[in-house]
Amino acid sequence: MPQSLPTALELAEVTLAMQSPLLDGWRPAAERLPLLTAEHEDDLELATSLEIAETRHARFAIAGAAVNDYLDRWQPMSPGLTAMLSIRFEGLDPSKPFVDLSGSSRPWEVADLPALAAASLEVFGLFAPRYLRLMSGRPVEFFPGLGRDRRFLAAPLSDLAAIQSYIPPELTLRRTTDQQHLAQAEAAYAALDAQHPAHRGHAQVIGDEDLAECVEAGLMYDVLAGQKWAGYAGVLPEVKLGLDVYTVQELLLTPEHRGRGYGAHLTTLLARALIADAEPGRVLFGTIHADNAGAYPAALRAGRLDVGGWVQFRF
Repeated sequence: MPQSLPTALELAEVTLAMQSPLLDGWRPAAERLPLLTAEHEDDLELATSLEIAETRHARFAIAGAAVNDYLDRWQPMSPGLTAMLSIRFEGLDPSKPFVDLSGSSRPWEVADLPALAAASLEVFGLFAPRYLRLMSGRPVEFFPGLGRDRRFLAAPLSDLAAIQSYIPPELTLRRTTDQQHLAQAEAAYAALDAQHPAHRGHAQVIGDEDLAECVEAGLMYDVLAGQKWAGYAGVLPEVKLGLDVYTVQELLLTPEHRGRGYGAHLTTLLARALIADAEPGRVLFGTIHADNAGAYPAALRAGRLDVGGWVQFRF
């Protein structure tokens, strides 16, 4: 039977214990804890709000599923472990369901996976989920038997801006003021998808609403090669991992500007622009799939660090 819900603070304390120790150098654990607590308030709302459940029920319209079936569940399983389980959908696609472990009474261990999988299927089996997604601050290679998923790639803006390397003088950033180049960005993604079919599942072009939000915030930049538009670089302010971050919304070069070494400099240019134009004390943050053979190693080369992420236990 489901147990009484934990507090957001209790969930946050466990999340804090699972985070990468690299984060301690960017913000002390005691300062991250209240921000993590606020993030976990959302998990408790997903476990209790019938209004949200009704919205999800109408949005996904899974046959046989009632409104209550969309609520997160605080589910007991292996000794000493109770887990917050949530039904999710990749890219909001109802044909791609999975179960997310969004909180727990203690850090999960590999030995817990069979019990976690059994509980996930017991609670959300009617959705036919394909896998259980779990967060860990461990390196991506730490779980060789589990499926790879999106990783957290991050670094303080000050560290990224301080990287000394030759930047081609023609490569610059200019604040974006409109959406006139969105069609070119969409074409650039389509070309990359055609060249690398796996890319389609790893990254998508920024939507017009998100682009408009970045432009309004003054945090979207046109990438220029000389005076020619060559791509986008943009962020939005958020709280992630208990840190004040700028989350990357787009980092893109058009096909004709790839292969010139420009990509390696976009992060440095973006960090310097954000320090000059916005809040210099934030961390640049983004999620990149570990199997994205282009973006993942490029982010590491640009100075961002892998500070954890998700792994998959397939049913």
